[in-house]
Amino acid sequence: MSTDRRGKSAAGGARAGARAPRRPRNAGRLLTHLDRHGRARMVDVGGKRETVREAVARGEVVMEPATLRLVTEGSARKGDVLQVAQVAAIAAAKRTWELIPLCHPIPLTGIAVDLAADPGASRVRIEARVRTVGRTGAEMEALVAVAAAGLTVYDMLKAAERGMRIENLRLMRKSGGKSGTYVRPEPAGRRGTGGRARGRAGGRRRR
Repeated sequence: MSTDRRGKSAAGGARAGARAPRRPRNAGRLLTHLDRHGRARMVDVGGKRETVREAVARGEVVMEPATLRLVTEGSARKGDVLQVAQVAAIAAAKRTWELIPLCHPIPLTGIAVDLAADPGASRVRIEARVRTVGRTGAEMEALVAVAAAGLTVYDMLKAAERGMRIENLRLMRKSGGKSGTYVRPEPAGRRGTGGRARGRAGGRRRR
């Protein structure tokens, strides 16, 4: 079998392309939950300054119009869908450290959860706002609250429709701490909840 320079070059290129990607040298600094050996760790926040921290997260549960009418008419078999989901969100936010393994337990000073039926888009919109005074938080608490609310809406309505979708779970805003303020640009077509069910709570919490 004959070979030429182009063949050797192609073979060399194939071997080069098969190399495993290297771990970036600064990955430990970019991903704070990894140590310099790439192992998981819980970040030591003891040296951080305590600041007022707030995070806002949103998400949606998409369903058929007939299913959403069970919410708006209050005729779901399990009861008031939005009120139960609001309570579930508050309870979950306070227990985030038990669900997300590398989060810290943090004292939450306030939790506000709003849910609203949006008949035009055939969905329930969810927003959670979490506040703490501490060295870390409260993005994960806000995200967990929205996730728990969405799952509860699904559980309350699954007898009517199992094809519902929990979508667009996202951090909208966070403030406080060394990294400062983050704001997610939101398309004009997406709005926050108008809030048929609203809940607020303060308590000890985590992260």
